[in-house]
Amino acid sequence: MFNFLPSMDRNCEAVSRRQFLQVGGLTGLGLTLPMLLSARKLQGAQAPSTETNCILIWTRGGTSHHDTFDPKPNAPVSVKGEFGVIDTAIPGVQFTEIVPNMARELKRFALLRSWNPQNGSHGTADQFVMSGRKFNAAVPYPTYGSVVSWQKGFQTALPPFVQLGNNVDLRFGGGRAGVLGLEHNPFEILADPNAKKFDVRDITPPQGVNSNRIDRRQRMLAKIDSLQAYAEHQPAAFAALDEHYKAAINMITAPETKKAFQIDTEQAALRDKYGRNKFGQSCLLARRLIQSGVRFVTVTDGGWDTHANNFKSLKDSRLPPIDQALPVLLEDLEDRGMLDSTLVVWLTDFGRTPKINSASGRDHWASAGFAIMAGAGVPGGAVLGATDDEGGKPIRNEYTSADIAATIYRKLGLPTDLIARHSDGRPVRLIEGEAIREWM
Repeated sequence: MFNFLPSMDRNCEAVSRRQFLQVGGLTGLGLTLPMLLSARKLQGAQAPSTETNCILIWTRGGTSHHDTFDPKPNAPVSVKGEFGVIDTAIPGVQFTEIVPNMARELKRFALLRSWNPQNGSHGTADQFVMSGRKFNAAVPYPTYGSVVSWQKGFQTALPPFVQLGNNVDLRFGGGRAGVLGLEHNPFEILADPNAKKFDVRDITPPQGVNSNRIDRRQRMLAKIDSLQAYAEHQPAAFAALDEHYKAAINMITAPETKKAFQIDTEQAALRDKYGRNKFGQSCLLARRLIQSGVRFVTVTDGGWDTHANNFKSLKDSRLPPIDQALPVLLEDLEDRGMLDSTLVVWLTDFGRTPKINSASGRDHWASAGFAIMAGAGVPGGAVLGATDDEGGKPIRNEYTSADIAATIYRKLGLPTDLIARHSDGRPVRLIEGEAIREWM
């Protein structure tokens, strides 16, 4: 719920101030709207180098490459598993039978079969794959959306970086802004867009709090802040802080904010095509957010750590929503003329073991996996690289998470030599990989 009551804390400059404008508790880290929007004034002065936006799909836990896009039909049953293979839209390329829509629509996206994750551990995987830099306890590297927020800033009242769902492991800073500061963390939306009465608690005032009550609370805060500012002899600091609050209120009350989240205004037939489930409607909402001015949306999905019952889990619950929604998302973006300016990426923690374990599952695998990209000039239908006969390691066109990062930076118009500053003043180079040249 909204909480406009002020509390006191001190920052490193010893300025006593209101702590936060709390709007429902935005993240487990306590991110609030003023923190999210605090850099807006400075960001607004930065001219973006390109208007390419991004939708990142993150399947937390490690999606099996063997049982999706890199099947090994000639391997022993202990490796190839339970699924058969089907032909795709590209002659000579086969996927497993449980991703028929992705197989049919392969010409809309590119597949990397020779990704080397260089890591097989949860938590550090979220940090590494979503930033392109290996975990370093002394240097918290920022995720892609945070870099976009830092470099490009706001297009509308909506925040530049939004995350749908909370299926990101935060233990090692995965999916977060790191050295860039809390204001560039994602604005998290935890509500299910497939729910009958979908609303966003951090955007929609709670029942009984109308615009008049918000106005009254703003006036109360203005009087309290005036007294605090004079008491602290820091009028300039308080004036700057008020700009952050104004930006927060602007986001809550802006018409484009309400419109972006009105997913029930979409045609029922299109919602059905995406799939009436949380993942499908999250993909639709991601398109709406990009359309409304958000620059980077992460769609998260959990439950992919298939140590046991790998085949049943993939077939019955995990893959059907993605196999339905992702091709529709690409088609929808293309139909609206948005695909050329929207990079769509599917990433996961790592691959899974070639050998099936005794629980009919696959364990973590640190040396092979897949990545998918579409839009923003990525060549549709391109299947790049290969793994050995058991899917254990790349044997051609090997690329790493650092290289995927460089590709994302290039596609989004971000400089690949970006330097951020650590809190102690040290320069931090954000990426070190080389872009996937075949997709540039």
